[in-house]
Amino acid sequence: MLSQNQFLQWEDTLDPSLSPDEDRTVNVSNFERGLSVAIGLWMLYRGLKKFPKSPITNLIKASTGAGLMARGISGYCPLYNRFDIDGNKTTSVNIRNTFIVNKPRHEVYAFWRKLENLPLFMRHLETVKELDSKRSHWEAKIPNNMLTVKWEAEIVKEEKDSLLSWQSLPGATIENAGKVEFRDALGDRGTELRIMITYRPPAGNIGNQIARLFNPLFEKMVKEDITNFKQFIELKESIAVNEPERSTNISNFP
Repeated sequence: MLSQNQFLQWEDTLDPSLSPDEDRTVNVSNFERGLSVAIGLWMLYRGLKKFPKSPITNLIKASTGAGLMARGISGYCPLYNRFDIDGNKTTSVNIRNTFIVNKPRHEVYAFWRKLENLPLFMRHLETVKELDSKRSHWEAKIPNNMLTVKWEAEIVKEEKDSLLSWQSLPGATIENAGKVEFRDALGDRGTELRIMITYRPPAGNIGNQIARLFNPLFEKMVKEDITNFKQFIELKESIAVNEPERSTNISNFP
């Protein structure tokens, strides 16, 4: 588990690095290794099962499957090594935003503190379930429902009505951290929020491909989700009337 100092360093850089390489011969991430074994096993099974019908085609399929399994089990990819690719490095999605909502600070904080409320306005979050006063289970989706990822997080720092920060627990498929600061807006205009959210996609070359292909869309979605909060909380009374199924959750804050 990261210490508070480590978390603060992470949120300052918004680009957490993975642990140093333990073995130079391992250049495939755990995420990609598992995927390689699963796909390889399926290809090997299908190739052997249908071998009599089309020997050449299915021999190639079975051989490819065996190669993928060996890649996953060993964690070493000769092609990666040839092109000096480190499958344990990925990029991050880092978002900052500051805006004012026309609601009292204690009310805005109460809403955020109940993390299960977040999917009400964040489309990229499918569910957030609080496990206890600190830990929670999160499920998020990549745009177009291409991939659903799950992880557990914990609140690492909180100051009532002023600050809330969280981070994913070690071993999570996707690393996530966030911080929200709550301040009285000048001129009694409500509450000023300063929000930071960062996501690190699955490690490995596949994670890099996902990052390159979907990060612009994913980042755009998260930015829009954060902006949606202003409209959501300022109009929560009308939402409760027009969408009764949400009224129970909405009534959980003042």
